[in-house]
Amino acid sequence: MTAVSNAQDHTPLQSYVGFDSITKQIESKLLKRGFQFNVMVVGQTGLGKSTLINTLFAAHLIDTKGRFAADEVVRQTTEIHPVSHVIVENGVKLRLNIVDTPGYGDQVNNENCWDPIVKYIKDQHSAYLRKELTAMRDRYIVDTRIHCCLFFINPTGHGLRPIDVAVMKKLSDVVNVVPVIAKSDSLTMDERDLFKERIRAEMQYNNIRIFPFDNDEYEVEEQELNDRIRNLIPFAVVGSESTVVVDGKQVRGRKNRYGVVNVENESHCEFVHLRNFLTRTHLQDLIETTAQIHYEAFRSKQLLALKESSSKQQQAQQQPAQH
Repeated sequence: MTAVSNAQDHTPLQSYVGFDSITKQIESKLLKRGFQFNVMVVGQTGLGKSTLINTLFAAHLIDTKGRFAADEVVRQTTEIHPVSHVIVENGVKLRLNIVDTPGYGDQVNNENCWDPIVKYIKDQHSAYLRKELTAMRDRYIVDTRIHCCLFFINPTGHGLRPIDVAVMKKLSDVVNVVPVIAKSDSLTMDERDLFKERIRAEMQYNNIRIFPFDNDEYEVEEQELNDRIRNLIPFAVVGSESTVVVDGKQVRGRKNRYGVVNVENESHCEFVHLRNFLTRTHLQDLIETTAQIHYEAFRSKQLLALKESSSKQQQAQQQPAQH
């Protein structure tokens, strides 16, 4: 009887073949094509959503002009504005879609104010599915699915508002939600820590599923990193496009009468942790999770509904005419 070789055994090579260059080949193709990353920002007007995005990507990507005149109309939540940019860093091209949802929760009646946001996310899934199912589909489908939703929390120090809980719960079903405490320099360090604890407790109590998720497939190092991230969430952040001089060095920060808040100083705020998380450690994970979890759930639901509808039509056609 011939023994079956163990899949883990390695057959030694007698000379250099060259297939180890496949990683360079893949990298070369990916670099030519570039990467797509779609970020949605959700939060009340005046929490510095645009400023934080511009600070995160070190470029002026969204106009930060707010309302200056008292009679200027507040933009409604239904006005969802995608802004597209191509940014390049060390030869890596990133196509960045930023989806602004201005004025969420600003109205007197905020009932179902999350509907346009959830609809927009689902519409992107639907558009991708349609392109995927066409007979002559594109070689590379343009991906407009939202990979990350930055949810801005007002730095009240008290806890989440009922509307925040409702919206986060709805969003976490369809997108990777990453909560941030906006303008966190308005809180003392003790207030900030207590506020973060309260928010984590409220999210757990209300079963709000926040990215990164628990996954058995992760290696030990990845699990440990995700545990550290979960202990930081919600990220207490400060954004600024202005530069100030501290000890003879120019830094991005905000000047107030007590001194300077350096956005990149970890003892001042958690901006650096958020940036590292979004761009340096979890960018690919956010993209993959969108495709493998959120889009897959949407796709399965749509295809099952299509199958059921087709089955009902067939049954109706097969039934003999009633006299």
